Amino acid sequence: MTLRIIDSHVHVWDPAVQRLQWLDGLPRLRKRYTIDDLAAAYDQLGVDFRGAVYVEVDAADPGLENRLIAANPSPLILKRMLRARLSAGMPLPDAADGIREPLHIGSQPRGRCRERDFIEGLELLAARGMPFELCNRAGELSDMVGVFREVPEVTVIIDHMGNVPGPDDASKRALADMAELPNAYVKISGDDPVDPDVVAYVRAVFDPKKLLYASNWPVVGLNSTLADHLRLMREMFGDDEDFFLGNARRAYGIDAVPPERGAD
Repeated sequence: MTLRIIDSHVHVWDPAVQRLQWLDGLPRLRKRYTIDDLAAAYDQLGVDFRGAVYVEVDAADPGLENRLIAANPSPLILKRMLRARLSAGMPLPDAADGIREPLHIGSQPRGRCRERDFIEGLELLAARGMPFELCNRAGELSDMVGVFREVPEVTVIIDHMGNVPGPDDASKRALADMAELPNAYVKISGDDPVDPDVVAYVRAVFDPKKLLYASNWPVVGLNSTLADHLRLMREMFGDDEDFFLGNARRAYGIDAVPPERGAD
């Protein structure tokens, strides 16, 4: 049976339309990427790509990004995690299925997650049944533990295994603490080839139903390739349908898997 995949972390952009300042030093990524490009890449790898979760791209104009992704008609975009600054009264983008306030960027001060309006924003998301997409700087996952303990009812989806620098004691402790949260999921992804030792530890402490396949496409192409990432994931997880598809459905509330593309 062909492996079915929901990719839980992808980006699409068009530098001719959007300003993404962080691409200035990354000429390899300064081109248009579409969800159809990703589908074609998965087709070449011989898997059954059923769709993806779009994650905001730290654009200079988040409002424009939100309008572009809301207007994208592709059925392959299953959920949209859009940008907002957390607060009790935050305006939610119309097309948002969840929110990411990026904590990994240089303009965000360390400790932002402990501010009262951030916690109130998490409470609002929990009340609305919307997940929070957590992307923090390397070494700062431990800052998040106490915050999410205050709002255990919110679904938190940890990007890139918490961006931990390695399987050091502090990182392992932070991952284990996050794994104890009742509604925490973790993506096995990154912009470098993933560290197998970190993956092994994440698998040891997280419920297997909380592990999500994610490519971080097209950023994965900076230091690896989509093909190499998928190969490594299959070596580690086999063709586990929960990892590659079912867990993303649970985490993001994807009610129905789209039919196989090209099927009658």
